[in-house]
Amino acid sequence: MPNTQELQDLVVQVRRDILRMVHKVNSGHPGGSLGCTEFFVALYNEIMDLKEGFDMDGKGEDLFFLSNGHISPVFYSVLARRGYFPIEELDTFRLINSRLQGHPTTHEGLPGIRVASGSLGQGMSVAIGAALAKKLNGDDHLVFSLHGDGELQEGQNWEAIMYAAGNKVDNLIATVDRNGQQIDGATENVLPLGDVGEKFRAFGWDVMHIENGNDLDQVIAGLKEAKSRTGKGKPVCIVMTTEMGNGVDFMMHTHAWHGKAPNDEQLANALAQNPETLGDY
Repeated sequence: MPNTQELQDLVVQVRRDILRMVHKVNSGHPGGSLGCTEFFVALYNEIMDLKEGFDMDGKGEDLFFLSNGHISPVFYSVLARRGYFPIEELDTFRLINSRLQGHPTTHEGLPGIRVASGSLGQGMSVAIGAALAKKLNGDDHLVFSLHGDGELQEGQNWEAIMYAAGNKVDNLIATVDRNGQQIDGATENVLPLGDVGEKFRAFGWDVMHIENGNDLDQVIAGLKEAKSRTGKGKPVCIVMTTEMGNGVDFMMHTHAWHGKAPNDEQLANALAQNPETLGDY
């Protein structure tokens, strides 16, 4: 198990991966990826119970589903650095015939990816289905999922959220990235979400908060607390407050970097703020 400093070093290196990936092809979504770096590093290196090797069934291990699939850069980086596929493959991000498309896909057989995602609003239903399958198979492992806050403006989520509570899907931990930003601006300006936690609670979920989702210790502690709440008759929701573009000063406090790549000068500036720790690909 990596120690805290090793995990923090990995956070910095994953940021570098994200920035370099989107810069190379002048395409991608750095903002949300940077904001969720601590979450992914904690989840895959400290929290989930994972098997050696990869298969699509995922029996006998915890599963993760990324609903807001546009933040694929952080997902790919963490999977590669966890050993699912060669780190050097990150250099193929968004290229024709690459396994690392802009939104995760399954047809090219990329280890770690069990569902194509990025059509916003569908990931909750997928995660609930996987959690129910584990119950049917007598598998006591957990299902984790991540959702954008703007994504909750899709109505399908709320049908699924109601279903999960009504059917006591208590082996599911769904995290909402509450960064307050989406492609067209602040979520509260596009379509106000109100109190997300209270909405989930009203639908019958056990709700908890991670106040600073960019503090690695808080994320680890929050995810461990969420695990302790499973198996008690309710699905668990974590409302996690993050800063879009975290770790790069000119990308923070704005929605502008939701889906925009840095130019050469901006990349150099961003990388200087995140010195290499584990080696670039």
